[in-house]
Amino acid sequence: MYDFENGILPIQYLSGLIDQGIVAPILPINVKQLQPASLDLRLGYKAYRIRASFLPRPNHTVEERLGQLLLHEIDLTKSAVLDPGCVYIVPLLESLNLPLKVSASTNPKSSTGRLDVFTRVICDGVNAFDCIPAGYNGPLFAEICPQTFPIKVRTGSSVCQIRFRIGSCMETDNDLKLLHTHETLVMGGMQTDISNGISLSVNLSEELSESSGGLVGYRAKRNTTCIDIDKPASCSISNFWEPIYADSSNCFVLDPDQFYILASKEAVHIPPSHAAEIIPFNPSVGEFRVHYAGFIDPGFGHGVSQSNGTKVVLEVRSHKVPFILEDGQIIGRLVFERMHARPDVLYGKELGSHYYNQALKLSKHFV
Repeated sequence: MYDFENGILPIQYLSGLIDQGIVAPILPINVKQLQPASLDLRLGYKAYRIRASFLPRPNHTVEERLGQLLLHEIDLTKSAVLDPGCVYIVPLLESLNLPLKVSASTNPKSSTGRLDVFTRVICDGVNAFDCIPAGYNGPLFAEICPQTFPIKVRTGSSVCQIRFRIGSCMETDNDLKLLHTHETLVMGGMQTDISNGISLSVNLSEELSESSGGLVGYRAKRNTTCIDIDKPASCSISNFWEPIYADSSNCFVLDPDQFYILASKEAVHIPPSHAAEIIPFNPSVGEFRVHYAGFIDPGFGHGVSQSNGTKVVLEVRSHKVPFILEDGQIIGRLVFERMHARPDVLYGKELGSHYYNQALKLSKHFV
């Protein structure tokens, strides 16, 4: 057991936050919400369709702005469909009463990102998305904007997650190089590049994809039926996705405003002492956004697959111009943060993690 002064709070500390009222849920927390280094957040009783995304001004509440932007109120106590291209604000079942030394950040869940659902969390008086400052006391709201598929949600559905941290716990490049020497954080890529995190590259290689018949990715179809967030293994892949196969060029063109599921060339190993996050957008690597769901828990690629690590699935959306993506091209960076203590439970099969030993894998909703 280690215990750093600063660090991300692990699963066993999250129960304490709930018991102390630091996390204040309207409905009792379900044990399935507790992850090794994060807590799943749940949608509340109503969704509000609004004209446009926004951030509350300092000293103003989210509800004050909602009154000016509201188009339609939706009851979530029964299931409701959220349509692509529309912006919704949903009060969450969890609110916060953070101590002065504890801050938090939020991100979409992995399954949310793989459905191309753009999700962010906002809170009263904070003019930044997904950032909850130390000492914050108040409600949380999810901004949800499906990009490709209509989704069905209800009260209690979970589309985002929250991490709690004490102080600054980001590893420097020098510390990361030392950690990589001892733990082998990434393997199988062209060359380990550590600069503002560890680079990840995309796999479009025909040779490396032989075991999957040359399949290297998926392109999302449009004008599909809706996907129920709470029903895994309920959708046919062929109704929602077009397969992408490698060819001798080892590259393909990202079409503007299309959504792709790809995989990293590198396998990743997150030791129990750390958690990781993929930087969601880096303009230096091209005109696209990668990986909506950035949190990677301690234990990812550890244990049964420790010697080989686990591939990272990449959610990629091109911007306004066609962009040629080549095999081995850097597509994002992985940053590491120290845990405050070793989690009692690690990411993996025992926890029931859906993506613990993934290669190229769609969300849990597809069979």
